[in-house]
Amino acid sequence: MAELPVQRRLAAIAVADVVGYSRLMGADENGTLAALRQLRIEILNPTVREHGGRIVKVMGDGVLVEFASAVNAVTAAIELQNKMAQANEPMPENRRIVLRIGINLGDVIGDGSDIYGDGVNIATRLEALAEPGGVCISGKVFDDVRDRVTVRFRDLGEKTLKNIARPVRAYALNTAPAPAIPPVAHGMFPSLAVLPFENMSGDPEQEYFVDGIVEDIITALSRFKSFAVTARNSSFVYKGHAVDVRQIAKELGVRYVLEGSGRRAGNRLRISAQLVDGISGAQIWADKFDGPFEDVFDVQDRITESVVAVVEPKIQRAEIDRSRRERPESLDAYDLYLQALPDVFVSRPEANARAIVLLERSIALDPGFAPALAMTGQAYLLRVAMQFPGASNADAERALAVARAALAIARDDAMVLSYGGFVLIHMGGDYHTGIALLRRAISENPNNALVLQQAGVGALLGGDLGEAADYLQRALRLNPNELGTHWQLTGMAHIRMAEGRYEEALDWAMRSQAVNSGYDANHWMLIAANAYLGHMDEARKHLAALESISPGVNLARIRRGQHAIDPHRIEVLIEGMRMAGMRKSGD
Repeated sequence: MAELPVQRRLAAIAVADVVGYSRLMGADENGTLAALRQLRIEILNPTVREHGGRIVKVMGDGVLVEFASAVNAVTAAIELQNKMAQANEPMPENRRIVLRIGINLGDVIGDGSDIYGDGVNIATRLEALAEPGGVCISGKVFDDVRDRVTVRFRDLGEKTLKNIARPVRAYALNTAPAPAIPPVAHGMFPSLAVLPFENMSGDPEQEYFVDGIVEDIITALSRFKSFAVTARNSSFVYKGHAVDVRQIAKELGVRYVLEGSGRRAGNRLRISAQLVDGISGAQIWADKFDGPFEDVFDVQDRITESVVAVVEPKIQRAEIDRSRRERPESLDAYDLYLQALPDVFVSRPEANARAIVLLERSIALDPGFAPALAMTGQAYLLRVAMQFPGASNADAERALAVARAALAIARDDAMVLSYGGFVLIHMGGDYHTGIALLRRAISENPNNALVLQQAGVGALLGGDLGEAADYLQRALRLNPNELGTHWQLTGMAHIRMAEGRYEEALDWAMRSQAVNSGYDANHWMLIAANAYLGHMDEARKHLAALESISPGVNLARIRRGQHAIDPHRIEVLIEGMRMAGMRKSGD
């Protein structure tokens, strides 16, 4: 029997997809499915019918629609987005259903009621380029509708689409889109756009590799709750265009922009990246990352990790500088929090007292500001652990109270989980819950050096020393020169002391001293390690230095502030300092 000829026809294809579908389903699966069903019945189906379209199939969070003309497809899409915006208006932002729509005009192959072919594939790829609440069309559609619909278009240039042989011209319709769900709960946080990196190799095949790195960077940066990251579909509309960074920042409503380029030279890959202040245009940071092409996926992961690890602390430092420069007396909760951070990390009594005052003012203004609550717990913990002047049981109770409040508000924030878990371990002696929270924090964001730091010290006190060393060394690799590094280095010294590896402990402690010479706990390591190694003159020299920065220090006071599941982890330090001549008590 002769095969039936393939049935081809020209059609306008629209593909629509729900933005953030996984997040909506994770928050309320039954409610999301019911809302989608209602929207299909009340908005989608009538709109498609009114414009002569046919719903080919519904695919979970997406729908494929066929129209007889490009004009019908575009007018239906505009009407659909306007109706969706109206339906979303009374809804809370985290419950809104927002669509992206892509439209193409081309040949399709009929297979029963289904259709497929490049005409459909291109529409699907264009949908991914659309902004939330927006519509993206191909050049063929634009040519057909440009003088027949009353909307404005923005030329996005030629786009290389996955599995499509030739570049496709794309245009964005300037509809009135429904707002996308903000990436973070607090609008006070800074925001970042990651632009598509430029392919400098001249090889179109490398385009996918470079785009893949950028997508991975966006995904990884989105795990940080300390700033908002613009969705890929918003930033990628600038692909292939030379646009001023300040203009992009203004259009996307962001404070910072990350841009870069990729190049393959022989068997080597190089990615260059730079972080730019979107208001002033000033460069905050820039670097290059290299690797062999045969390890392309490993290189991609390493580049992503390296860029992400640097961007977050650079933004944090820029925000601290901005807060002090622009509004040093601000009563805004976020700015007070920023102003407190350097004082928390200094780990000195006077700075600690200032930090607590600022943080308490911050959470008084905004009792729901979880990062400030978590950092307040850390500040009180330091006061107790280091036995700074005035430290009391009330401080430990306050640390636990604010940590628990932070955890109740933001249990998906890696920073809150890590600082909250650490307070439960150190102030509450709840090692089981604390370690579980620290591990959850790492699963939420494995690229946050401070999260790894808290997990490392928490594991040192309440878990496995090997696990603790792994976390701290990862933290140092990700963040070698930023706030809190002395905690990581001193933590490594403490681990080696507990293991009886005193030479290595001394090496780590010396590195910490080079970063922060005024950190009490690191002096403990320097004193004890030298004493065990028989370097008594050195041990006594560091003891004198400790006594000069911490008058009245003695073994009883140190022991009162330090706790661990295995007493040896603290007693090994106490014994080493006793050998060097530290007083047992204040008597």
